[in-house]
Amino acid sequence: MAFIDFTSAKKLMEMNSTNRVLELFKIKYPIIQGGMIWHSGWQLAAAVCNSGGLGLLGAGSMYPDILRENIKKCKMATDKSFGVNVPMLYPNVEEIINIILEEGVKIVFTSAGNPKTYTETLQKEGLKVAHVVSSTKFAIKCEEAGVDAIVAEGFEAGGHNGRDETTTLCLIPNVRKHTTKPLIAAGGIALGSQMKAAMVLGADGVQIGSRFAATIEASAHANWKQKITELNEGDTQLTLKELAPVRMVKNQFFQELEGIYQNGKNIDALKEKLGRARAKRGMYEGDLAEGELEIGQASALINEILPVEKVIEKLIREFNEVKDFSL
Repeated sequence: MAFIDFTSAKKLMEMNSTNRVLELFKIKYPIIQGGMIWHSGWQLAAAVCNSGGLGLLGAGSMYPDILRENIKKCKMATDKSFGVNVPMLYPNVEEIINIILEEGVKIVFTSAGNPKTYTETLQKEGLKVAHVVSSTKFAIKCEEAGVDAIVAEGFEAGGHNGRDETTTLCLIPNVRKHTTKPLIAAGGIALGSQMKAAMVLGADGVQIGSRFAATIEASAHANWKQKITELNEGDTQLTLKELAPVRMVKNQFFQELEGIYQNGKNIDALKEKLGRARAKRGMYEGDLAEGELEIGQASALINEILPVEKVIEKLIREFNEVKDFSL
């Protein structure tokens, strides 16, 4: 009988010299917090950094002056390196990049755009750049662009997502075959056992969003955090592929979108219904009926709101409890 040698990722966490994510970002654990809009302010990012992971500020829901304020507050709250997540689909992205450089941030995660756009500019200033993709095709483009790390995100993830609906379980080993870069798995990861599984598949670390959304330090509304803990399997769905694919809760707003689809998928009607600040209304202001509630499938595994420190402690404990084995 053939034997399968599953390398213990526990050893990778204990030996910085063998884990490229730990080396790259100078962190204790290969855990990166997702830069989620309306959740990822300075309190969340700093708490993750202080607990051994890499915290990210979510620039996607911040005006430039608000981002600058969050960077300054994060510097005061942690002596560890933190990063900024920059979705490149927003019109003020140039100003966001300039603020990041002016404020001396050392790590940037880019998404929703071409990795070549800012990678070289940021790296020339000494920054580490990771880019988020949802397919092997775009991971190869990241390799060509020379990014420092790649985040491969399966369609289980919340928020804006890929159109191809490739699961994390299938995406990670395929991307691993096609890139030499440090690889970070994202999408559907809320438990330490899932973290270990991702690393067995070839990831060097994980990026976690939904689990950190339901933390005390997340900047989202208390109503929304409580709702996350009540979600069950099947309560989210990927929709709005005609505009920008997004996974959200099947609330009243979602059902109204479904009604538009049933009446002929009128794109103008979808845009009108979506309107402006729909995500802010739901996740930041706490309108659970008419707001856009973005969360991943892993929400079904979350049943309590915890401090970040406890979340990371639990992840590492679960990770280390998973036994390696041979067949």
